[in-house]
Amino acid sequence: MATQRKRTKIEDIRRIELIAAAHRVFLENGLQGMTSARICREAGMSPGILAYYFKGKDEVLFGMVRYNNRLLMEDVIARLRAARTAWARLEAIVEGNFPASAFTRPIANAWLSVCAEAGVNPQYARLQRLFYQRLRSNLASVFDGMFDATRLRHASLVIAALIDGLWLRKAATDDVGRDEAITLVLSGIRSLLNNGEEQLLRRPTEREPQQATRAIIDER
Repeated sequence: MATQRKRTKIEDIRRIELIAAAHRVFLENGLQGMTSARICREAGMSPGILAYYFKGKDEVLFGMVRYNNRLLMEDVIARLRAARTAWARLEAIVEGNFPASAFTRPIANAWLSVCAEAGVNPQYARLQRLFYQRLRSNLASVFDGMFDATRLRHASLVIAALIDGLWLRKAATDDVGRDEAITLVLSGIRSLLNNGEEQLLRRPTEREPQQATRAIIDER
């Protein structure tokens, strides 16, 4: 039985470079505009080189989506580690879901195409589930000791719906900016809190931000 050849270090580097190039092409041209020629040109490599490093375009697309999700995850984790109150950690989660350089109409439309693909492609659907699991894990670290499992699930669904809805609106009408989107989500979160709970979340804490690293979910 044939065995799969182990990739060399330089091949791993080239794959990463091509995936990063695919991500840049995706942000500019959307899912349908991600051609092999554009990706190779963006990476500064010879046309057709993509076929040497990847089995097909689907493998490139999946790698690109994973790459983007990891960039977002790392940004949120960095924000969480810098926060010193539970409310600041909540703000970090919300702000991390609206990257300053990415909350634009073209990128919102590009991501809509990925969401649509998740409806028919199990790999994309798995990445989408991981996104929601990571969001819930991060929120669990904020509401630890305040929300029970039922209330946490309710809050996670509401917050995810607000984030998704604002990205959808950005794609459809482009009539909401990043700061307003963040404010709207935080306002929605306030509606989920009982009297005095926001003040509790705003209290400084001496403990290290919990679960900031636990929220990293393996995407392999």
